[in-house]
Amino acid sequence: MDVNPVVNLDTIEAADRSAAILSLVLSELEDNKADEIVTINLGGKTDIADAMVVASGRSARHVGAIADKIVKRLKDAGMGRAKMEGAPACDWVLIDAEDVIVHLFRPEVRKFYNLERIWSETARAPVKGDS
Repeated sequence: MDVNPVVNLDTIEAADRSAAILSLVLSELEDNKADEIVTINLGGKTDIADAMVVASGRSARHVGAIADKIVKRLKDAGMGRAKMEGAPACDWVLIDAEDVIVHLFRPEVRKFYNLERIWSETARAPVKGDS
């Protein structure tokens, strides 16, 4: 039985859509027992997304299962455009959920790439002004 209500992202205003996607992703990560969930606010820092979520699974199988469930939940919510990369190996799976980018790692791969440090430094950098 699915305890998460199905959200229809198409009925949400554009201004609230990013927050709804982020909430859906975080809920699914917690429900599937992802480890070390970190959210990085990218608003005003880059045009690629409003937020980045980094989390770990305990094994390649766990990473793959979490990724599959997130993409399924996004599609059930009306986001048929959600894309997943890296699923065959499941060392590092990236999910492009429009305004939210999700990175799922096995712990040792996450430690090697250390995306939180890179993007947290970027997130702390001054906002570039329009020239």
